[in-house]
Amino acid sequence: MININGKLLEDNVANIAINNRGYAYGDALFETIRVNSGKILFWEDHYFRLMASMRILRMQIPMHFTPEFLEKEIVDLVTKNELLDSSVRIKLMVHRVSGGLYTPSSNDIEYNISVSRLDASFYTISEASCEVTLFKDHYIAADLLSTIKSNNKLTNILGGIFTKENGFDNCILMNTNKMIIEALNGNIFLVKGNLIKTPPVSDGCLKGVLRTQLLRILEKLPEFEVQEASISPFELQKADELFMTNVIRGISPITKFRKKVYTTKTSKRLLGILNTRIRLEN
Repeated sequence: MININGKLLEDNVANIAINNRGYAYGDALFETIRVNSGKILFWEDHYFRLMASMRILRMQIPMHFTPEFLEKEIVDLVTKNELLDSSVRIKLMVHRVSGGLYTPSSNDIEYNISVSRLDASFYTISEASCEVTLFKDHYIAADLLSTIKSNNKLTNILGGIFTKENGFDNCILMNTNKMIIEALNGNIFLVKGNLIKTPPVSDGCLKGVLRTQLLRILEKLPEFEVQEASISPFELQKADELFMTNVIRGISPITKFRKKVYTTKTSKRLLGILNTRIRLEN
C-alpha cells in the first residue's frame, strides 16, 4: 500500500495526475529513509533536511507537518504493509500542487510515501569488487540546489547509463570546477593515512544524512584527522581507501579506480562503529 496525502491506497490504484508538478516540471523533492523493525534511523536529520529543502524550494510547509505527524505516517504505512519486523526503504516525496506553468499557481504541497523491503536488517559490507570511473559528460553546478534531493537527477541517470554501458559498478560525479563531489548514489570519503576527507557541501555535494552521521563519529576518533575539503581527481589515485555512504546501504567501499586498488580496513571499522551506535539508540 502507498500513502498519498494521508490516504492509504493499494499500489494498483495509487496514481498521480498527468499535470502533477513533480512529473511535469521536476517541482518536487524526496527523502530516502531506512526503517529497521519500526524504528526510523536518523529521523531528526531527515526531518530537518526535508524542512530546509522545502524552504529552499519556496514550498509552503503545512502546520501539521510536524516530526511526530510524519513519523506516524511512516510507521503506519510500514505496519499496514506487514513489514514492522523487517528493514525497509521509505521514499517520502513532496511536490507542489498542480497549477501554473513554470511559475506555480500556489506554493501549497502534497505528498506521498512508499515502502519496499530490504534484504539485510543491519548494515553490511559486501566483499564484491566495486570499480568506478569519472563521469565527464555532464557536471554538477556547485550551488544550493545541488545539495538537496530534488527530482532533477538527470546527471545521475545519465551517469548510471554510462556506468552500465562501460562495465563499471559506479561512477564519480564532478562539479563545474572539475572537483570530485559524490558517487551516483552516495557521498564520497577518501582515506590517506590518518587523514579522512569528504567534499564540502559548498562544492555541490548532497547534504547526505549518513555523511552527517559519519562526520559525527569521526569527530570522536582522535586518531583521524577529518577534513571537509575539495578533492581533485588526482587525489583519488593517491588514496589508500575510497568509500561511498548512503542511509540505505551504509558504507560501500570502492575497490578500484583506473589502476589503483584500494583497501577496506577503515571503512569496515567505521561500519562496525556505526552499527553499534544504531543498536544502542534503538
